[in-house]
Amino acid sequence: MQRFAPNPLPQIFVARHGETEWSRNRQHTGLTDIDLTDRGVHDAQRLGRRLENLNPDAVFTSPLRRASATCRFAGYSEMAVVDPDLVEWDYGQYEGKTTREIQQQRPGWSLFSDGCPAGETLAEVADRARRVIQRIRAIDGNVLIFSHGHMLNVLAACWIELEPRFGERFFLDPATVSILGYHHDRDDPVIRMWNSGGNEE
Repeated sequence: MQRFAPNPLPQIFVARHGETEWSRNRQHTGLTDIDLTDRGVHDAQRLGRRLENLNPDAVFTSPLRRASATCRFAGYSEMAVVDPDLVEWDYGQYEGKTTREIQQQRPGWSLFSDGCPAGETLAEVADRARRVIQRIRAIDGNVLIFSHGHMLNVLAACWIELEPRFGERFFLDPATVSILGYHHDRDDPVIRMWNSGGNEE
């Protein structure tokens, strides 16, 4: 079982939800409120064992079931606060479609470059991510977040003050944990760990 090293500066532990049927099939899952698979439940419980000695000062979760259930199975629902800003990207007309299916209609399509008809823009997702960052940076302690793949990619890019489009270069497996934090002081944000635990059984 992993023990996370203590740090004198606050750390933000970000967890992607466990597997769903759509994530397993690589379908874009935005606001569709889908449940975890049996494996997703198992992996959320495993994630909880990794996080059981974390003792965060605050916990936040997306209201969508796949994230809030991951929070619950990991053992943190009693102290979790629901944050609507942590929901996944609204994919609009591309909801439920795979990248391959979309590119058959729009060759070369990229979510971060081209967006989704009738869905959120990258700028709108980044605005939500920055609101989350503003709130968690005001907390003098460690924070645990349960959210979604693309939302957390944008959050990570914004955390280290990159343009949101660079979130495309991050990747998250289901039921993984990553750590956002600081290097020398609170004016020096860094990614301390990324996508840990995705291949564990």
